[in-house]
Amino acid sequence: MQTGILYAISCTLGSAETDHVIPGKVKAIVASLEYFIVENEKSARHFLKSLDAGIIQQNLNIQVLDKHDEKNGVEKLLSPLMEGKNMGLLSEAGLAAVADPGGLVIELAHKKNIKVIPLTGPSSIFLALMASGLNGQSFCFHGYLPKEKELQKVKLKELENYSFKKKQTQIFIETPFRNNQLVEAILSACEPSTLLCIASDITLESEIILTKTISEWKKNIPNINKRPSVFLLLKK
Repeated sequence: MQTGILYAISCTLGSAETDHVIPGKVKAIVASLEYFIVENEKSARHFLKSLDAGIIQQNLNIQVLDKHDEKNGVEKLLSPLMEGKNMGLLSEAGLAAVADPGGLVIELAHKKNIKVIPLTGPSSIFLALMASGLNGQSFCFHGYLPKEKELQKVKLKELENYSFKKKQTQIFIETPFRNNQLVEAILSACEPSTLLCIASDITLESEIILTKTISEWKKNIPNINKRPSVFLLLKK
């Protein structure tokens, strides 16, 4: 039997209107699916309802990706695909499998020769890079930095030096409630002339994307507590 197709579905970043960031063709494809793999069923159903694409919630078969049972759990999730049914892999926010555990699902799908099709949608990482004015030809995403203060400081200096050596934009994120602490760490660790872009609440009405030198940021330190943010660093 031919396997089904796994669609990697992008989700809105926060409460953004789906019409602004999810193309109509994508909505139509998502509406045709009954089987989904998600991180959180409640938020996934909320997103699917927000698409306003005639999706009947009672008909959906939603399976949750168990991060604590990756080896055995992912294998079971792909069962509908092996039976020839199409499935959707839905991220909590932004692009599926980018800074997201859904990558485990896609990795296994390739091993089983299952076709994977990515669907267009918003990415906080790439939207931030687009608007930062920093180097978009060479960049590296690091995910989360170490939590421990000294290790974090060492990592920031390492990224700053590497950005100067390679002329490469360094991108990283933090859990929103620790954003302000990370900003303080960056301003303390990095040199005055280093460029820092802070991109918060991307695609929302409260969006801010600002690039300044470290010395300029020190004059007006932003409060981005609990606001999903992306940080981009480049020393020239």
